[in-house]
Amino acid sequence: MAIITTEISRTFSEYLLIPRLTTKNCTPASVSLTTPLTKFKKGQTPKIELNVPMVSAIMQSVSDDGMAIALSRNGGLSFVFGSQTIESQTEMIRRVKKYKAGFVISDANLTKDHTLADVMALKAKTGYSTIGVTEDGTSHGRMLGIISGRDYRPSKDSPTKKVHEFMTPFDKIITGRFGITLPEANDIIWENKLNVLPIIDDENKLKYFVFRKDYDSHKEHPLELSNENKHLLVGAGINTRDYRERVPALIEAGVDVLCIDSSDGYSIWQKETLEFVKTNYAHIPIGAGNVVDTEGFQYLVDAGADFIKVGIGGGSICITREQKGIGRGQATSMIEVAEARDTHFEKTGEYIPLCSDGGIAQDYHMVLALAMGADFLMMGRYFARFDESPTRKMMVNGNYMKEYWGEGSSRARNWERYDMGADNSGLKFEEGVDSFVPYAGKLKDNLALTIGKIKSTMCSCGVTTIPDLMANAKITLVSATSIVEGGAHDVIVRDTNIK
Repeated sequence: MAIITTEISRTFSEYLLIPRLTTKNCTPASVSLTTPLTKFKKGQTPKIELNVPMVSAIMQSVSDDGMAIALSRNGGLSFVFGSQTIESQTEMIRRVKKYKAGFVISDANLTKDHTLADVMALKAKTGYSTIGVTEDGTSHGRMLGIISGRDYRPSKDSPTKKVHEFMTPFDKIITGRFGITLPEANDIIWENKLNVLPIIDDENKLKYFVFRKDYDSHKEHPLELSNENKHLLVGAGINTRDYRERVPALIEAGVDVLCIDSSDGYSIWQKETLEFVKTNYAHIPIGAGNVVDTEGFQYLVDAGADFIKVGIGGGSICITREQKGIGRGQATSMIEVAEARDTHFEKTGEYIPLCSDGGIAQDYHMVLALAMGADFLMMGRYFARFDESPTRKMMVNGNYMKEYWGEGSSRARNWERYDMGADNSGLKFEEGVDSFVPYAGKLKDNLALTIGKIKSTMCSCGVTTIPDLMANAKITLVSATSIVEGGAHDVIVRDTNIK
């Protein structure tokens, strides 16, 4: 007879948080949302920490380089989707790593004998308005000058005009010497009212550019997730098929963390993938999943996972439960796996962060997931609504919407995510749908609102950190009637358009 568990499979909507004493220390400004992304030993710090407990889902319709840049600048992290060629995924990773680096290697360079037409073509290709002029046209050649948008007028100047005729020559450029610190470089920029500071070595060879806008950008994004060199952090999704080729390419491109993208993490294929990465690239953290119980969690821990994703079938575009009858309520899954994680920590001193993946329909569900043991949240629908997601904004029935499709849909055709190890490939049936979500605007504005709600809720729970929330939150089950009671009821809600 099958093993039958009598525990009810519950969702986040079936729970509420009970207020606890809010002290004078419990203000939104005092709340820290810093949380570990990767495993660590007791008394040590994780290799990667998030400044906000959110990562974007490994999906074509959510996580490209644009989303990765926007989310990292605001404290979270994206896992660039893996259901694309290795070449295109690695190029996305490179674009994220180059976006803001403090000391930036110049990717747009010409010689003095190039023309204005070459300048315009290079600007159109790269999007860069600052171009280095070097003796050999390379990023580290001897510097001869610099070109910015103030040096030419396309409507007036001839396309054949030579670069040396309109560039700002080297003897009129303020430079910094190689070895200078970033704060020192920024001081030179501010003291001389510069937009860009070239960094050169003793032979006048160009090493880097430091841009004023990067300094301003960092001040505008205090939660920015970056390394000691001011490179943004970025993750990448991989599958259990071509990882031997994909992983080294992603590492060469500069990826900071990997995650196996699969609908079912409790498999030998994930174990083999984890063992490959840990044997050959032990310095790169890798997450695995998804699982919904203690057995699946322990299997991936033993295989070497640095974090584990929890949840099967709870995503808004996921129909795995409907198609296969496989899955579990997200709240129940989170509670059981978190208990297993805590037990593992008590026995071994090794903390394995958990990612709650799916089941988030309301902002308060995020706090419930964290209180139930999640260290961070992976979301698709939430981020798909924003300008920074890669899909089209469309007018649907008079409202602006964004496209959003699942990796198990016919549109994505990400059969590797549902790979069962057979020799034949292809998506046999759909486990995701093709849909629309209401357009919501910029990520930064919406994320700030959500973070504000999370911090306010935590204050009502009497806590100021995520570990405190896990340890001290009080949670209650709710009835169907009390769910109705929680919204506006027994009134006619006023239409705000009525004057």
